[in-house]
Amino acid sequence: MLISIAAAAAPKAANPYGLMEALEQGGTIAWTVFLILCAMSVGTFYILFTKLIEQQKVINQGKKVRATFWRSASLKEASAKLEKNSAYKQIVDDGIKAQDEHGKLTDPVEAHDWLHGSLARSEAAINSSLGGGLAFLATVGSTSPFIGLFGTVIGIYRALIKIGAAGQASIDAVAGPVGEALIMTALGLAVAVPAVLAYNFLQRRNKSIAEQLNGFTVDLLAYLVSNGAVKPSVAAAPAAAAAKPAAAATKA
Repeated sequence: MLISIAAAAAPKAANPYGLMEALEQGGTIAWTVFLILCAMSVGTFYILFTKLIEQQKVINQGKKVRATFWRSASLKEASAKLEKNSAYKQIVDDGIKAQDEHGKLTDPVEAHDWLHGSLARSEAAINSSLGGGLAFLATVGSTSPFIGLFGTVIGIYRALIKIGAAGQASIDAVAGPVGEALIMTALGLAVAVPAVLAYNFLQRRNKSIAEQLNGFTVDLLAYLVSNGAVKPSVAAAPAAAAAKPAAAATKA
């Protein structure tokens, strides 16, 4: 009875085939592979969260623009109402600047072509900024499995050396190196999968934002080349909505 109680109270032996034990057995190469994969994983989640915040800002700016921008009396007044460093404000300011500079050109250039080129450059700069960091995610997603595979190959190589030195393939001789090899493979996949998912998710959101920016740029170009005569249909929606109650009151 006392022996069984003492055995139950004794602490469990540490797992000799855990992650830290595998890294210690693998030596410098295993630690190097592990640290590289850790750096890749940290970079992946950092880019994911920072890009999500950046994208959400642009999405919120787009909602505000659709709600209030085209109700202003002039573009300069509308631009002043936009947030500082807003993506939409950058496009509007570039359009106003291009319109002012068109008259200073010595060679005749169509206003439409000049404004279209200026707005396209501004839109491309914003899209390029939103795409920053995605190349890192693509690189991590494609290379981290191979980095883990490198650790796997080294682990198997060490297992073969132990088998050759011992003269027989005993479990206790090869369990450590083979376990290290499997751990490195798992780590490579654990880093690659979130990177690929994050890349695809952010790319899809960037595509949606680019479509919204392009639609706004087209509306802005039409407004500029028509001297304010052409506005998006959403600008007339509030007026139409307000006219309905007035007509109903007149009939009453």
